[in-house]
Amino acid sequence: MNNKKLCVVGLGGVGGYLGCMLAHHYDNIYFFARGERLASIKKNGLRLHSDAFGEFTTYPTMASNNAKEMGVMDYIILSVKNFSLEQVCAEISTMIDENTVIIPLLNGVNVSSNLRNLIGKVHVLDGLIYITSGASKDFSIHHTSPYGVVHIGYERQNQCGEIILLEVKKLLQGANITCIIENDIEAAIWTKYILNCAYNIVTAYYKATTGDLRKNEISMLQLKTLLAEACSVARSLKINIAGDLEDIHFKHILQNQSESATSSLNRDIISGRQNELETFSGQLLKLASSRCLKIPMTEFFYEELKKVNKF
Repeated sequence: MNNKKLCVVGLGGVGGYLGCMLAHHYDNIYFFARGERLASIKKNGLRLHSDAFGEFTTYPTMASNNAKEMGVMDYIILSVKNFSLEQVCAEISTMIDENTVIIPLLNGVNVSSNLRNLIGKVHVLDGLIYITSGASKDFSIHHTSPYGVVHIGYERQNQCGEIILLEVKKLLQGANITCIIENDIEAAIWTKYILNCAYNIVTAYYKATTGDLRKNEISMLQLKTLLAEACSVARSLKINIAGDLEDIHFKHILQNQSESATSSLNRDIISGRQNELETFSGQLLKLASSRCLKIPMTEFFYEELKKVNKF
């Protein structure tokens, strides 16, 4: 990283955590942000409250909403909501040249394919992250899980050199961010997506935490059905997910997840913010339809949540 530049685009719960960790360990980290969040970072830095790493404030080399001002980047971590991807790609285009490596950590499937269509033939990895974190009203970041694990790889149809994956892994691990290179990144992305298509939806419908769900037998049965429906879509698409993935996710929520945890979809709908309902239920329903599959529980929750969704 001595002569490399990295920009984190999107400084919410996930991007804020990664930005803080990277800026805490490296001197050449840039933040792309807007509005009040940008003003706060410029004035106060970005504060991390982490159950795993304690509390500290970081100051990037530059925080700006002007990509041209920051210049071309060697690495870009994209941590924005799916619905803003096209707009963000247009805004950061001057940061990207033929050598830039982009690491997208968005929810949903086919993200990297969409990115390649939007920005052309640059080095776009496939990625995901498991973490529990969020941004407070003062824009500080609260990391409430003992883990924050990034998974990276390339789609089967886009085999690029392993050297880029190794470089990114080294970069992240140099900032105490656990990074795993996946042999089958498509299966890894779908494994998380299936969890989101069930957990985000049920918590948003019931306005619930994990602890609330566990006390409601009906919601847990619905959760199990949603997991099974999402798995059925993945298997129809020949995604190599675990044969018992429904049970793995259900047991994790039932036994291991923090009782106070909830989903980003629940927080966004309660707050009246634009959200990723379409990324989860909407996209899953389209994929199911393309395979002539019926997923009635998913459809029920999708229609119900659209009634309270302002977007």
